[in-house]
Amino acid sequence: MSVLRALLLMAALTFAGGAAADGDDAKLPFTLQGDWRQGALLIGHTVPGNQVWFNGRALSVSPDGDFVFGLDRDEPAQAELKVQLPGAAPQVYRYAVEKRQYEIQNINGLPPKMVNPPPAVQQRIANDQRLAREARQHDSPRRDFLQRFIWPCAGPISGVYGSQRILNGEPKQPHYGVDVAVPVGTPVRAPAGGVISLAEKDMYFTGGTLMIDHGQGVASAFLHLSKLLVKVGDVVQQGQVIALSGKTGRATGPHLDWRMNWFESRIDAQQLAGAMTAKP
Repeated sequence: MSVLRALLLMAALTFAGGAAADGDDAKLPFTLQGDWRQGALLIGHTVPGNQVWFNGRALSVSPDGDFVFGLDRDEPAQAELKVQLPGAAPQVYRYAVEKRQYEIQNINGLPPKMVNPPPAVQQRIANDQRLAREARQHDSPRRDFLQRFIWPCAGPISGVYGSQRILNGEPKQPHYGVDVAVPVGTPVRAPAGGVISLAEKDMYFTGGTLMIDHGQGVASAFLHLSKLLVKVGDVVQQGQVIALSGKTGRATGPHLDWRMNWFESRIDAQQLAGAMTAKP
């Protein structure tokens, strides 16, 4: 659902404090860019000094009034945005979230230990998951997410966001990234500026793994890399080569798995970047 269509539902908005909703978009204390659709990233702007909450979570608002939030793969059908002006009662807005249908993808030929890991590697996997989870919790004041995201590399799309994965015949968790089939050693570029928040050469499932903090909880992740060219704490610019693609970890062939998150909400990177051009 587009933002425009969602805003036309203002007659259904509920204002805390008893004010009536009249459907006049010009009176909204914020603007939004993005779709109310599962997997979307929405970027907002409000008057500096206003407070904003999404589904009860307080959002970081920049000194210029910028804020951002994401809709998870399985985001519920209704979302709530609350905005409070200084000295005023909070205003609550409810939006319908468009539900998506996801593909089912069968992947065969994986080593059994990569589908059902043995007990000996469970602690390693738990540590990998902890590191990634901690990196996703970064809430820096950066606003690199305001840039128009570009593709980190160009090539055929071999896997899509949200698909239900069937690995060697066993249903597993959904795929949260977009896979780009490229040869080992293909340069991987930063889709937007940011700070490297995770750089691990050999994670069990994802192999060589990088994460970029783009600000306010927005992060990119790059999986199955053959070589990392940056380290944690490095500031990177949009388009900078940060790694080389590979087939490390749980992979049946060379490709880049590019993922986007808003904290723990999984975002559709392909939807964010738009149509792929010949060069990233």
